Amino acid sequence: MASSDSITDGVSGTERKAGRLVALALLASLLASTCCVLPLVLVLVGITGAWMSTLVAMKPITPYAIAVTLAALGWSGWLLFKPAPACDLADGSCATTRPAMRRVFLACALFIALLLSFPLFAPLFY
Repeated sequence: MASSDSITDGVSGTERKAGRLVALALLASLLASTCCVLPLVLVLVGITGAWMSTLVAMKPITPYAIAVTLAALGWSGWLLFKPAPACDLADGSCATTRPAMRRVFLACALFIALLLSFPLFAPLFY
């Protein structure tokens, strides 16, 4: 029976944990921007209605969602960018998975930065 730290299917436990943390950060950032981004996206798609004004009720939880987002991004970044333990050069698993996860992390971090900074330039769209 394999332990959680062993390499399974080319992805180590660290990359899995970092992937889960990035997913948590994405979800929390979407929740944090629900009051601003979601109504604009729904209007651009063509979905309208008076019910969209109820999304403003999510505004009080925005600081908590931002804190969760930043904490999850920080932890996953630390997991991915800290020096890697010695890798087995025979199978090259560290050589392929870690750079790929770093690229995924950077792309998600840029998207999250865009979502969290949206309230600053939202008035330009409304």
